[in-house]
Amino acid sequence: MEQIVLGDTGRNTTRLGFGCSSLMGAASRRASLAVLESAYDAGIRHFDVAPMYGYGEAEGCLGEFLQRHRGEVTVTTKYGIPPAKRASLISVGRRVAGPVIRAFPGLKQRLASAANVATRNTEKANFTPEQAKASLERSLTALRTDHIDVWLLHEASSADLRDDALLSFLEEEVKRGTIGTFGIGSEASKVPALVAEHPEYCRTLQYEWSVLNPTIDPTAPSASTRFRIHHRALTDNFRALHRALIHNKQLCKSWSSSINHDLSNAEVLARLMLKASLVLNPASVILFSSKNPQHIQSNAAVADDRSLKEPARQLHKLIQAERSQLLADITGTN
Repeated sequence: MEQIVLGDTGRNTTRLGFGCSSLMGAASRRASLAVLESAYDAGIRHFDVAPMYGYGEAEGCLGEFLQRHRGEVTVTTKYGIPPAKRASLISVGRRVAGPVIRAFPGLKQRLASAANVATRNTEKANFTPEQAKASLERSLTALRTDHIDVWLLHEASSADLRDDALLSFLEEEVKRGTIGTFGIGSEASKVPALVAEHPEYCRTLQYEWSVLNPTIDPTAPSASTRFRIHHRALTDNFRALHRALIHNKQLCKSWSSSINHDLSNAEVLARLMLKASLVLNPASVILFSSKNPQHIQSNAAVADDRSLKEPARQLHKLIQAERSQLLADITGTN
């Protein structure tokens, strides 16, 4: 799999990375470890986690995996959003409810909504050096490692970064080797202000990107020289675009003919969207998340498939030409 230098850490890793947000939660530890091993077997060498993932259990699960592979992989974790209150009870509840959800699929959305409410009620950090130090120590313990390759301030905004001592703490940890580099993981809409007002915190930027993004990166040119990690190439964006194309059969037929790929086929569209994120962001790591070993293998194959490069570029061009209308169709604002 194609390799890239991970920001200013000096370490190489794969361009395709695995997001650990789907670990634990409703899945058992054994199943979650199997998913991680599937990603590793597929050639993926970058893993992204956070203290809040898996209701506070994802870092520990990844830590067990790292005992077998630490020197061969790179890891991002974060500081800023702790696990939801009573996270362990929520996690146990989801696992117990698993068989019920499978029997009654309609319950899934209601349980997901309740879990999201619990997550939203989590208090964000104050972004002080004291809190940062405590969070870093917890993450190192959970991950069973003595260093973290990329440490991101999770959902930090420009207004959060008032304490200059936090920057000094981050720089000192880099010197000590506890973290390889640091940066901010937030929404794309917050990135321009962060780069303009606090460029020293923005060594690495992690934010969402998909083919539905505008051609001109809203963070450019100020962020274009920063190392970037992107996520959400698929997920809701994929489902929304696929629905729009299925609804507009004429457009779907025209685009499919233009790029010689059947875009009504969900798997074909997903492959091209993922490939476009890799092709259009050649100096970035692209994250995806899945609980399905077959999907993991398929995504790894997409990363290596050169034949998809030009169709993916063409899909992006077609989407950009119709972007306003597509977004209107997706959001129902016609």
